[in-house]
Amino acid sequence: MKGLKADGTPIRVMAVDDSPVTRKMVRKALEPEGFEIVAEAGNGKEAVEIYASTLPDVITMDVTMPIMDGLEAAGNIKKVNPAQKIIMLSAMGDSDIKADAQSRGITDFCTKPFKPQEMVDKVREVFNR
Repeated sequence: MKGLKADGTPIRVMAVDDSPVTRKMVRKALEPEGFEIVAEAGNGKEAVEIYASTLPDVITMDVTMPIMDGLEAAGNIKKVNPAQKIIMLSAMGDSDIKADAQSRGITDFCTKPFKPQEMVDKVREVFNR
């Protein structure tokens, strides 16, 4: 299965998006492939708060959210763990957003809406890097 580490345990993912529908799409794409969704958050502040207690291998993080946006949340998480793997999800292919993310050490993006296989491939690729 694509969602397993070399030792046979699942790759652990946190899905962060203010849209419950998008979080469900991430879950429906990844779980059948063996990935484990260890947490979900509806905004960046929640993600930062639950990060330390879940320690996911990969985080899917929406860019535009209320309370704390994904770029700020990702930056805060990267301060705690510079090696954390984060995939930014965005409906916009905005180069300013990408530049801001890259300045925070985030180089992986997935455009919404995504196909389930695209999400599986992206999480796997990022995890293996």
